[in-house]
Amino acid sequence: MSNEAGFFNLSIKNILSDEQSMLTQARIRLLYYGLFLVFFTVGAILLSVLFLNQPALVTMAGGIMLIIACLFKYLTWRGDWKLVAQILLILGTMINLIDAFIIFQKVDILSIQLVLMIIIFSFYMLGQNWGLLYSLANLLPVLLFMIYAYSNIYIISIRPQHIEQSTIIISVVANFIIMVYIHNHFYNAFLKNILQLKKTSEDQIRLNVNLELAIDKAEKSSHAKSEFLSTMSHEIRTPLNAVIGMSNLLMMGEPRPDQEENLEILKFSANNLLAIVNDVLDFNKIESGKVIFENIRFNLAELMHNICGGQIIKANEKGLIFKLKIDDALRNKIVIGDPTRITQIIFNLVSNAIKFTRQGYVEVKVSVLEDRHNQIIIRFSVKDSGIGIERDNLMAIFEPFTQESITTTRKYGGTGLGLAIVKRLLELRGVQMHVLSKPGQGSEFSFNLDLPVATEKLEEPAVQPAIDLEGDRDMDTLHILVAEDNMVNTMLMKKFFSKWRVQSSFAENGERAVEMMQYGNFDIVLMDLQMPVLNGFDAAIEIRKMADAQKASIPIIALTASALTDIREKVFSAGMNDYVSKPFKPEELKEKIITLVNRKAMTRPQSI
Repeated sequence: MSNEAGFFNLSIKNILSDEQSMLTQARIRLLYYGLFLVFFTVGAILLSVLFLNQPALVTMAGGIMLIIACLFKYLTWRGDWKLVAQILLILGTMINLIDAFIIFQKVDILSIQLVLMIIIFSFYMLGQNWGLLYSLANLLPVLLFMIYAYSNIYIISIRPQHIEQSTIIISVVANFIIMVYIHNHFYNAFLKNILQLKKTSEDQIRLNVNLELAIDKAEKSSHAKSEFLSTMSHEIRTPLNAVIGMSNLLMMGEPRPDQEENLEILKFSANNLLAIVNDVLDFNKIESGKVIFENIRFNLAELMHNICGGQIIKANEKGLIFKLKIDDALRNKIVIGDPTRITQIIFNLVSNAIKFTRQGYVEVKVSVLEDRHNQIIIRFSVKDSGIGIERDNLMAIFEPFTQESITTTRKYGGTGLGLAIVKRLLELRGVQMHVLSKPGQGSEFSFNLDLPVATEKLEEPAVQPAIDLEGDRDMDTLHILVAEDNMVNTMLMKKFFSKWRVQSSFAENGERAVEMMQYGNFDIVLMDLQMPVLNGFDAAIEIRKMADAQKASIPIIALTASALTDIREKVFSAGMNDYVSKPFKPEELKEKIITLVNRKAMTRPQSI
């Protein structure tokens, strides 16, 4: 009901509202205009019986008119159409029974009309259940009366009233008009409702079509975004590879102290830029749902020492006390999970703690909450004495590209993606992050992780020949083929190989690399993936098809600056043995080259 309706309201507009259904509005209109019609109909009957001097009928008609007027006023004041309908049906039932049993003591056309009106009105106004109830309440007594009257056993001392033919005609005509009005009104209402449903259905179909188009567009947009980020990653990582690589080369040349300081700054800035690029790409992977969690066995205590090893140095440089507390129960326990993702989560939390702590301490704690032999619940906690977080900003810090405030961003820098990545990774595992923080006193980030425990003993790894990364005797006999189209990267690789005293040959595209493999002898291939003429994937496939078994089985390491989430699978599917991401660490590349060459040498048949 509209808020405009009041006691003196007489307008139907003030008791209708857009929140009401079409059927409810039709019922209110039927009552509003129907009460008008009934009032004037009963008024006509009142004049007729008044002219014929029938006091009992005059009283009855006058009383009905008064009740109708009160119901109309209540409807326009309160808008309670259900109560008004109930009162009208009760009144009609009483009139029907009083007419049949007391006043006229017979069932005539007026009684039948009244019963029909009550049946129609009750079903239309109040639905099936009330319609059945009022139908039975009117039909059964009338049928019972007809049986009694037929058997001549109905006896009542009150003398029945006689109604004149003129009054009967007026009543019959008025009743038919009311019944026609009820049917006509609800027929129009139902017709409009059906048309509205049809229109709604057509609108829904159009919306579904538009929704499918929007979903398709969003998927294409998401794919385009991933491709764009991958391309931008490649374009950014390629010059970064040169910057970081040249920094490493210069630092390997025993620079003067002042040069070393400048090189450290250059390398630090380049690594920061690389970290930002990696954060954006990691977040994109998580948002696109392409993160796959591994289930491998590892020692959590060793992993935590490895994660925090470099962080301790960073904390000490800022004059902070770094504490790492690991539950003794974890020392010799092997768990199953994804050490890469755990590293990513802990690294981000610890890095944040160090960044936002000027003085005091950073404490990393790993404790066992529950040990069920084959399952263990571990609580990870990173606590600091840093700047803290306002209560109102606790949720905002987990949003991507968001920090607590603009002042925080300007003062401490960063993209604001670290905590967003942590939160999304934990949510993908169904884990909730808990934060306790007070401004100026520090913060504590904690979460519980349920990990399976490897109950069987780990097999002792086979003893591998030691790889001397510092010495050059392991590499001075190697001949490496490098497929690389970028001149800067080519120059960088040549300088590294010169330092390692390695013989190298370079191909400017994949097709040229395949040709050189056919006519030359190499120990290993370093294959860039994105090259003109023939890309690295297809070049590797062609090499694996060569007739010479030794050449077809040559170790191939992919060099990639791409950020596609399925790059690992593509590399191995193309037959390559391993991959190194650009910008690469010289030690990592050197170790993988020696490992693969030694492995190939061990599997090569020995000549007699």
